[in-house]
Amino acid sequence: MTEYLAVLIFIFAGIGIVLFTFLLSRLLRPINPYHEKNINYECAENPIGTSWVKFNNRFYIFALIFVIFDVEVVFLFPWAVVFGQLGLYALVEMVIFIGILFFGIFYAWRKGALKWV
Repeated sequence: MTEYLAVLIFIFAGIGIVLFTFLLSRLLRPINPYHEKNINYECAENPIGTSWVKFNNRFYIFALIFVIFDVEVVFLFPWAVVFGQLGLYALVEMVIFIGILFFGIFYAWRKGALKWV
C-alpha cells in the first residue's frame, strides 16, 4: 500500500508545482493589453479577415503523412549502422517494415491524400 501512497504523493506534488508556477507567473507578469498585442500574428504580415477561415484539411493530412514517414525513416539509421552484426533476421524485419511503409504511402496515394490541389 505504501507504493500507492508514494505515487499519490508524486501526483499531488506535480499538480501543486504546476499550479504554483501558474499562480506565480500570473502575479509577476506585466498586464498591458493593447490592440496590436491581441491580433493574430502570421509571418510578420498584417492579418486580413478573421482567424476563423475554413481551410482544406488536405494540408493537415499531408503534413501528418510527412511527419509519420519522416519519423519512421529515422528508424532506418540505427539499423543501418549495426546491420552487419544483426544478420539475416534483421534484414527480414526491415524488409517487412519498409513493406508496411510502402503500403501506407500507396494507401495514401490511392485515397488522394498526396494530391496538392
